[in-house]
Amino acid sequence: MQDEQLKDLCFQACEIVKNAGAFIKKELGKVKSDQIITKDLNSLVSYVDQETEKILVTDLKKILPNAGFLTEEETVKQEDKALRWIIDPLDGTTNFLHQIPFFSISVALELNKELVLGIVYEVNNEECFYAWRGGGAWLNQKSIQVKDNLNFADAIIATGFPYYDFTNTDAYLSVLKECITSTRGVRRFGSAALDLAYTACGRFDSFYEITLNAWDVAAGIVLVKEAGGLVNDFKGKDNYLFGMEILASSPSIHNKMLSIIDQKYNLFT
Repeated sequence: MQDEQLKDLCFQACEIVKNAGAFIKKELGKVKSDQIITKDLNSLVSYVDQETEKILVTDLKKILPNAGFLTEEETVKQEDKALRWIIDPLDGTTNFLHQIPFFSISVALELNKELVLGIVYEVNNEECFYAWRGGGAWLNQKSIQVKDNLNFADAIIATGFPYYDFTNTDAYLSVLKECITSTRGVRRFGSAALDLAYTACGRFDSFYEITLNAWDVAAGIVLVKEAGGLVNDFKGKDNYLFGMEILASSPSIHNKMLSIIDQKYNLFT
């Protein structure tokens, strides 16, 4: 698939994602307590997640009939094909259910195991972040880049707290303490897809988190890379899509963050 084809596909997919976002926005505040399911510890789902995923799958099939799907809610058969959509229909479900306005849709496309397209849609402010291989990263038709020439002391770091696997909590908290005491500030908003999108456009300067799934990060990875940022796992390698740990940063502070993570995790694990 040529990059120009990816561009056209990205624009089509953006409209599909925005349509699904309109459904989520319409349902905000309508979900009753007996319509919420606890999948795992602190992992919630409602009919909104499931119906949004169905909308996305149905319409994405129309523009790319031969693609497979990897989706959080598994409303469609999960297929590992050469072309595969990776979808989180509602990243930040807990925020959505508590009417905290920080949640998103995350849609990425994989081609022969390479992430080539990513869309993160922030529903409340109707901000559509999108990128395709070789095309740069964009926010509502405006080009975006990671922030560069940055001093670590001036950085804003984003993260997410562990919520079901607390195995390495001491190491995680040690990294957090270093970031709190050495940077301008730390933010924890509750949607990894949006954290990555905000890193891509320079609102955040680095994002790190553990116990994440592929659908949480796939689209955001494309955004950060196309915006000029760096992405690694905590060992500085490339096992960040399925390795359940990710660091994405501006190049000017990425190695500093890797150094902190390496030091603290070696100390506490």
